[in-house]
Amino acid sequence: MVAAVGVQRRRRVLGASCGTHFIHDGFSDLILILLPLWQAEFALSLSQVGAISSTYSGAMTIGQLPAGLASERWGERRILAVGTALAGLGFCLLGFAGGALGLAFALALAGLGTSPQHPLNSTLVARAYEGGPMRAALGIYNFSGDLGKMAVPGLAAVALISLDWRFITSGYGGFGIVAAFGVLLLLRLLGVGGVPSRPAPRQDGDRVAPKAGDWGIRQRRGFALLSATSMIDGACRAGFLTFLPFLLIGKGAAIETVGFALVLVFAGGAAGKLVCGLIAERLGIVRTAVLSELATGAGILLLLPLPLEVCLVVLPAVGVALNGTSSVLYASVAEFVAPERHGRGFGLFMTLTIGAWAISPTIFGILSDRYGVAETLAMVGLFALTTVPLALALKRPLQAANAGR
Repeated sequence: MVAAVGVQRRRRVLGASCGTHFIHDGFSDLILILLPLWQAEFALSLSQVGAISSTYSGAMTIGQLPAGLASERWGERRILAVGTALAGLGFCLLGFAGGALGLAFALALAGLGTSPQHPLNSTLVARAYEGGPMRAALGIYNFSGDLGKMAVPGLAAVALISLDWRFITSGYGGFGIVAAFGVLLLLRLLGVGGVPSRPAPRQDGDRVAPKAGDWGIRQRRGFALLSATSMIDGACRAGFLTFLPFLLIGKGAAIETVGFALVLVFAGGAAGKLVCGLIAERLGIVRTAVLSELATGAGILLLLPLPLEVCLVVLPAVGVALNGTSSVLYASVAEFVAPERHGRGFGLFMTLTIGAWAISPTIFGILSDRYGVAETLAMVGLFALTTVPLALALKRPLQAANAGR
């Protein structure tokens, strides 16, 4: 009976984290379908579009580590609730933006609000499933974000046929503010994410408690390689997703077709987490990461010469490859970080990954203004292939980490 209760509670914690992930990834990827509308309405260059996108991701990056550290003092649930409300407020303010500066300010506020989500929810899931199927639980948690990526932009694309984008952003922002109270209440009822208790004084023979400045990284080389691979992968995904709508518009796509195309990519991405997870069970993490990165680079390059109709057919397969590496890498963070420092470890990893994600739209936007969208996406595809040697170098650190557990 006790074991059954434990399993049920684990699942509820996972469900709460998945729900929060769904909402926050909805915030992040709703922006993608709005970028072409903002470019047209406010007469923005592609460099400015990239910079606006980077504002959101940059704010998200800045908040990752402070959120992980703050959770050690105030607990995860308060910070998650405040962050969700702040993201909702930012999207409400988008409805009042009158130009590029107004968009940037509102997106910076929203990005800061979404920053606690990944490290803190990952910590809650990893803590709940410690000693159990942690990798599978984190995979389900990641999958829930893809559902938000599919649902929110897809519904927005349909709504944009008859509604103004300002109404849509304000409406989803209001939903986020209401959801913040639900997150706080649900996690309180589950008894997780509260203020951490202070560790008892150490007795002789006990394991030494981590120091305040200790990041808990048990395998530094492995963590560095994992982070570097994820940074390049994240930069390529951000560049591709930011400028894919403009590539499709150049091929003759209407805004609702762009929304449908993004849904296809994210549907493929959701399937990619499952497919790559199954492949990783048979071939291992390293081989799976190498295969997915090769497929990502090839898929992006393949899209460039194809007509719009064929692109729509290929996009789900590109989505599978695009998300495959991230899901495999993300679940490996816990193997390199001590359990009592998961919040910091996930926070550091996501700071580095989303930092690369934040910078790349600005860089690729400048390149797009100079060389063209198709040419820049070709660079993105080639850049993705540089992760292959990094992924291959992960083999020994992963073996050492598993041997030491």
